[in-house]
Parts: sequence; structure tokens; C-alpha cells
Amino acid sequence: MGRKIRHRSAGIEGPAMKLWVTGATGFLGRHVVDQLLDQGHSVVAIVRDPERAQTMPWFERVKYIQCDLHKDFGELLEADDRPDALVHLAWAGLGDFRNFFHVSTNLAADLAFLEAAIRVGIKHLVVAGTCLEYGMQYGPLSEETDTHPSTAYGLAKDTLRKSLQLLQKEVPFTMQWMRLFYMYGKGQNPNSLLSQLDRAIDEGKPVFNMSAGDQLRDYLPVEQVAKYFALVLDNPQCQGVINCCSGAPVSVFDLVSRHCQARGSNIQLNRGYYPYPDYEPLAFWGISTKLPAIGQSEQNFS
Repeated sequence: MGRKIRHRSAGIEGPAMKLWVTGATGFLGRHVVDQLLDQGHSVVAIVRDPERAQTMPWFERVKYIQCDLHKDFGELLEADDRPDALVHLAWAGLGDFRNFFHVSTNLAADLAFLEAAIRVGIKHLVVAGTCLEYGMQYGPLSEETDTHPSTAYGLAKDTLRKSLQLLQKEVPFTMQWMRLFYMYGKGQNPNSLLSQLDRAIDEGKPVFNMSAGDQLRDYLPVEQVAKYFALVLDNPQCQGVINCCSGAPVSVFDLVSRHCQARGSNIQLNRGYYPYPDYEPLAFWGISTKLPAIGQSEQNFS
């Protein structure tokens, strides 16, 4: 018998899952792996760069497999010890949402890998999506809102989701599409807004240049996002698109101001120095019905 963990939403003891995580050393991946290990699951980290994997705090607690999913995943999927679920977070080139590389290269490679994984018998996928699937739509965006991507990245993710949904009609499997909004926290891209702000504060700069900051966005700490991934894995009945969001719009200016307060910094915010991004609407945020529903079930059990 394997180890047991408590599936709180069901109120019963169940076996710890064997999980594969791609993109395990990325910003989100490092936190997801940490959370899954804390939940008692067994994790195999699928990594492209083993040296980077060795810098992760959880490295000694996981099995890792070196594999470049864009080149050759055949040997990986030939393994007899297949997972109970595959958490797919890997995606190259996230620094440039407009680059057609997302469609011409990432989409083809990711679909080939995920289709092959399903066809060898993996029955449960949890895949990272993006709020950029919605495109230039304003206001609150629900899980039922139609998608109209306007960037190569958003189009590639949206097409990957729709392709997997078509595959489900041929080969039944569980798919949980975690549509991510905005995350912040330890390990984020050094070019992200808060990372740049932290550098300016650490270097003692008197001024921080930013946009006007009136944009309304949906933010979550990356640790909370990781908890949501663990939550949905324990609740496979929650399927399809899952908006991974706070549901509360926050202006970029408020986010930056709060971060300055938390850092005890009086750095001057030079608003309006940069223009607004042209690939995002001025105001949009997520509405999630699925995460609150399963979260409430767990609260009732606990």
C-alpha cells in the first residue's frame, strides 16, 4: 500500500498521487512542486536544465528527469511508472507575448507531447492557461466568457485548450485548464514590475518610472496559485476551464504603492513615464465559480 493523504473535500483517506510536473523550475513550477510535496504527493520534476533543478529547495525530495519536450519526449513516455496526473506548466519564451514562436513552435510541441501522454495512458492533465486567451475584453471575465485572443501567446494557449477538448471526445481523460491571471512573489521574472521596483528600492534610487497605473488587474501571490493547483488535483470532478484568480480588481498603482509600504520605502513613483501595454485592455479581472465551490467544500470538511 502507498502512503495516505487526506482528501479533505471528500472527507476520506486516499492514496498519495504520483505526479509529473513539467516546468518545475519556473516561477510557478517551483512553488507548485513545493506545495504538492507538502500535501504528501510523490513528484517527478521534468526539467530541461538539471543544474537549475539542483538549485531548487525541494531538489532532494523529488525524482527528476532531464527532458527537452521540444526535442524528444519519447523515452520519457516509454517509462512503465506513469503518473496518476501530469501537471503541465512548461512554456518557452514567456517574455514576449507577441512573438509568433508561441504559435509556430510552442503550440505544436506542447500539443504533440500532451497528445502522446494521453495516448500512452495518462488520464489526468492539469495545464496552465492564461488570461490573455480573453484578448481585448474589458471588465469581469468568467469561465464561460468566449475567448478572443489578440496575441500569439494567447492564441497558442487558446488553441491548445480547444485541441485538447477535441481530443477528449476521442480519448476520454480529465482536463483541468488553470487559466492564470497575474502572479507575484519569490522567483518572478526579473523584468516584472515588482522585481524592477525591488531593484530600484535596493539600489536606493529616488524615483521609480512606471505607467500611469490606472489599469485594473487581477493579482494573486504565487503561493496561493500553487495551493489552487494542489486543490484541483484533489478534486478531479472540477473540470474544464478554471479561472485561477482573486476576483478582485486592483489598480497597478495600488499594487505598487502597497509594495512600497511593505518595503518601508518612500521612493517617488513617476507615473505616466511608460505607455499602457497595447495588448491588454485597461481594466479586466477574473470571475471564478469553480475554485470557490471546491474550496467551500474543504472548509466544510475541516
